[in-house]
Amino acid sequence: MSDVREVLVPVERWARWRENFATRHGETTATVSGDALRGEAADGSVFEARGPLDQVWDDAALAPEGTWGVLLVRKGGFAVARLHGPEVAESKVGQRHVQGRTKAGGQSQQRFARRRANQARAAYDAAADHAARLLAGDESVERVVTGGDRDAVAAVLEDPRLRGLRVVDPWLPVPDPRRSVLEQAVRDATSVRVRVTNA
Repeated sequence: MSDVREVLVPVERWARWRENFATRHGETTATVSGDALRGEAADGSVFEARGPLDQVWDDAALAPEGTWGVLLVRKGGFAVARLHGPEVAESKVGQRHVQGRTKAGGQSQQRFARRRANQARAAYDAAADHAARLLAGDESVERVVTGGDRDAVAAVLEDPRLRGLRVVDPWLPVPDPRRSVLEQAVRDATSVRVRVTNA
């Protein structure tokens, strides 16, 4: 039975990762197919690697180029960043209080549900305002990586100002966005995504 796993490899460690793969699994033949690099080892193990931001595979230029963005949204907050290559040019992180669920029933429960919905909507509106300013307001932004809560991100992207943004992989399953979460999200988005099938 094959063992399949997915790993993120920082671009600067990619050459070493391939060497280690060949050491463990034997001579490896690699071929490029569109935006992916497929490696097949002597023992039957296989890897499929994709570069950051869905760009066409190029061993010599794996680090992201151009201007791109990150949009992370959950009910408890958001983070938006505009980057030039791997460097953050401008960013905004914000938290919004969204009331927890209540065990009360009847009208109280409905009132809490409405309040939660209104608080979440306010958080999404704030995220959309900053995304419009940092991302949609800059015509050079080519791609945007998203993450957090899928419904929350979808709600933010419904804003008419954000319709022109092109969302690309990877999806980033992050907790409530904080500065440290945004920094890790940028590292993950700029890493090589590798799916390994061990024979």
